[in-house]
Amino acid sequence: MGQPVRDYLLTLCVTAAVTYLLTGPVRKFAIAVGAMPAIRARDVHREPTPRLGGIAMFGGLCAGLIVASHLANLDGVFELSSEPRALLSGAALIWLIGVLDDKFEIDALIKLGGQMLAAAVMVLQGLTILWLPIPGVGTVALTPWQGTLLTVALVVITINAVNFVDGLDGLAAGMVLIAAAAFFLYTYRLWYGHTIEAAAPATLFAAILMGMCLGFLPHNMHPARIFMGDSGSMLIGLVLAAGAISVTGQVDPDTMKIFEGSERQATHAMLPVFIPLLLPLTIIAIPAADLVLAIVRRTWNGQSPFAADRGHLHHRLLNIGHSHSRSVLIMYFWSALIAFGAVGYSVHSTSLWIVLVIVGLSALGLILLLMPRFTPRAPRWAESFVPPRYRRRRRRGEDATGNGAVEGQQGPVDGQMDPAGPDGPRDGGNEPEGAPAAPVAAGVSGVNGATAISHRSRISERRAAGSTRR
Repeated sequence: MGQPVRDYLLTLCVTAAVTYLLTGPVRKFAIAVGAMPAIRARDVHREPTPRLGGIAMFGGLCAGLIVASHLANLDGVFELSSEPRALLSGAALIWLIGVLDDKFEIDALIKLGGQMLAAAVMVLQGLTILWLPIPGVGTVALTPWQGTLLTVALVVITINAVNFVDGLDGLAAGMVLIAAAAFFLYTYRLWYGHTIEAAAPATLFAAILMGMCLGFLPHNMHPARIFMGDSGSMLIGLVLAAGAISVTGQVDPDTMKIFEGSERQATHAMLPVFIPLLLPLTIIAIPAADLVLAIVRRTWNGQSPFAADRGHLHHRLLNIGHSHSRSVLIMYFWSALIAFGAVGYSVHSTSLWIVLVIVGLSALGLILLLMPRFTPRAPRWAESFVPPRYRRRRRRGEDATGNGAVEGQQGPVDGQMDPAGPDGPRDGGNEPEGAPAAPVAAGVSGVNGATAISHRSRISERRAAGSTRR
């Protein structure tokens, strides 16, 4: 095979384009069939928003696999491995369960059983963990039962971790996009840099996953016009887990041939190399921690581990004063820091500057967490290139050059948050604890995003004046 980076780029673009183009019709379909549940107490959005975005993402997955199977540098993945078919089978099953849940709200235990069944379908078709590289011991072969149990556990954990983090507009899709990008860099290096053919399916899965998330994000960024729902969150979680399973249990340390000595010495020396082989657990460290904390919290309070609440990490960011958009960006930052930090350490484990950069960025992240009320403002000359929330607020009657204030009236002071502004109560992040949500009609005119084409400050000013939607 030649260098397939252009084929991967084409596969990614086709997947993203199909996902993006399908999302609009899927949104109209979700509205028509009534896949818009009422606002719940734990929800952050304030308007009924259609779900079923996973339908478009599944279409992008199918398109990406079809295109890749006809490309010269990628068709060998389908000829030499059954993993793409295994992924498609498991993805179709988990997607179907998610669609039913988005429409009919099926029981949590049924969803858990469906997740395990989807993982079992992939195992039966060869997508399973065969051995584990353990530092200081070497490559440990697993029995079929051990490999099956470990595969099912990894799939279920990853799916639920992604599902748990899907609580803010654009959060799950963005975090998985970051995870897939880091995972692609690592698996592509294994395949093309070390000529390991076993890493080719995982590289393809990562490229397709990037396209699915990239095509859906424009519709899902705040304010979201459509949610991916369980049909999307469980689907991208399964694809992410499939890539990890494909490369973790398929790559033999001896095939890399970059260390001398016995297999035990090679495995021990490759400790930083094997860290990203478990990259989904590294990348979704934040969602996985959220999952563990949620289970402990709910069990401690005498609730079911599957009972929903407002105690997730993104809810806590909102409660301490961060706006909706800033909470999402903070979660992006930490996900990227962990994911690309692990990949960078695996490439240059002896470089001190990588550790220093990670420490410095971690300090920056902590500063961002401690400054929830800080809103960066762009200079006047750059205001036309940034979103409205980062522009300086002008006085009433003031033109673009800063002149012409009338009757001494003025807006909020520069740099201060406007309670009714773009990141105000509508985001759900600056409202008093327990404030009741304004009732909104569930018709098409009340669907979140339908009024997003107009200037948002008008909506916020009208709500601040006490008007109600009818």
